[in-house]
Amino acid sequence: MTSIHAPASDLDIAHAARIRPIEEIAASAGIPADALELYGRYKAKIDTSRLPPVPGKAPGKVILVSAMSPTPAGEGKSTCTVGLADSLARAGRNVMVALREPSLGPVMGMKGGATGGGYSQVLPMEDINLHFTGDFHAITSANNTLMALVDNSIYQGNPLNIDPRRITFKRVLDVNDRALREVVIGLGGATQGVPRQDGFDITVASEVMAVFCLATDLADLRRRLALMTVGYTYDRKPVTVADLGVEGALTLLLKDAVKPNLVQTIAGTPALVHGGPFANIAHGCNSVIATQTARSIADLVVTEAGFGADLGAEKFMNIKARSADVAPDAVVLVATIRALKMHGGVAKEDLRRPDVGALERGAVNLRRHVANVKKFGITPVVAVNKFATDTDEELAWLLRWCAGEGVSAAVADIWGEGGGGPGGDELAATVLAALDEPRSFRHLYPLELSVEEKVRTIAQEIYGACDVAFSTPALRRLAEIQANGWDDLPVCMAKTQYSFSDDATRLGAPEGFTLHVRDLIPKTGAGFIVALTGAVMTMPGLPREPGALRMDVDDDGGAVGLF
Repeated sequence: MTSIHAPASDLDIAHAARIRPIEEIAASAGIPADALELYGRYKAKIDTSRLPPVPGKAPGKVILVSAMSPTPAGEGKSTCTVGLADSLARAGRNVMVALREPSLGPVMGMKGGATGGGYSQVLPMEDINLHFTGDFHAITSANNTLMALVDNSIYQGNPLNIDPRRITFKRVLDVNDRALREVVIGLGGATQGVPRQDGFDITVASEVMAVFCLATDLADLRRRLALMTVGYTYDRKPVTVADLGVEGALTLLLKDAVKPNLVQTIAGTPALVHGGPFANIAHGCNSVIATQTARSIADLVVTEAGFGADLGAEKFMNIKARSADVAPDAVVLVATIRALKMHGGVAKEDLRRPDVGALERGAVNLRRHVANVKKFGITPVVAVNKFATDTDEELAWLLRWCAGEGVSAAVADIWGEGGGGPGGDELAATVLAALDEPRSFRHLYPLELSVEEKVRTIAQEIYGACDVAFSTPALRRLAEIQANGWDDLPVCMAKTQYSFSDDATRLGAPEGFTLHVRDLIPKTGAGFIVALTGAVMTMPGLPREPGALRMDVDDDGGAVGLF
């Protein structure tokens, strides 16, 4: 097998892998053929209504993979998630992976895809990273159909008395397009609609995406869609999808997309890839339907939550675990020598140079993430994702540091060796041991707290802030939330992923800062309140040199330059 030093790209490795027909993967997991809806030879949707119950089977245990605060050096959280699942399968365990679907925004931008890397990938990687089974297109269509119906209602006499200045729902696209953040629509004359200021979000920030990922079945999806608030009347009463009477049409557009997607890892482990909200501007977890489907089939389910544990993992615990019975039985925090050194002040171009001093300075970031996970009643396992430039001295220092912090840790060499090889054996054994440890899962805050108190709790307990400053618009929104009876909803923080603070340049573990909340957006169908902090955008922009510049197709129509 190719070593970690090999220059092969993820796409090269994926193309060289032996991929099995999806019917074989399904059969190995006990999924009957009549429950499959095939999308070619290597992808299928699962009709969960056709899955036979397994007598006496307890729901599979959930292993949540999160990470330290991300850096441009890369942490490899998806790679570790896939590699850990493969290693658990190699150890003889009945395991499935449950991941989010990639967004075209990062794929064509700068972050890349979300299928793992090296020999720890889900396949077919180019399909998954591009259009896959069309789920994101369906979500985009449902969202924009809703907004067309809203504007049509206003144009056709405005029977719901909607105030065009107080519409809170936006149109979406699954692309990074900063030019669409603020737009004016309805120009061109009386027959072109009612002019108003509007804007676009990226699809993964849409409440339709959040509802899609938190719904437990098709009926719950319809119920949640109906509850979504699209804006307010002139006398400031909420207007919902149910008021428009279009929840049925939106459900119709999503009825096929809501079925989870079955694919496989390079090592042949079954994987469900479904839904994909970002964790910095949404709740960052794959669909509840996929997670629960995996738990009904497998004994162990390895899933991930986006970005660092201050974002995705916190939201998994406080939002997803409240919405469905999916509290984690173990938590894995991914860390790398490279990222820790960046948090310790080393520039990206200097990361190849050994520097235990920088490692020690940067470890404060990992320390806070470890402490945060413990606040939920779980002691995490640290997975050290090994890079070729890591020295034995640096790896040994980090393992000693973890021992001193009272957490188990293991070095995982799974990019080059793959979870199907020995590279993840030690990590798998460490996680299995953690599953046997006692835990007493708890949420960070009770729902009875006000939204302001919930924001303050997260900012102080998870981020390390000394205070929270609410803008004047945010204070007005707090009053509206309370008046409308939404104060008992959990909070979904929208914050930069690069720092515990709302300033992306403050690495490590900053303290004594004030978190700035500029607005609060009720997501009444999803069942949470989004708190917009700092300068975070719900429609990202492209970098100076987007990844799209490297992409093409070869003479046979195959992908080129896709990571």
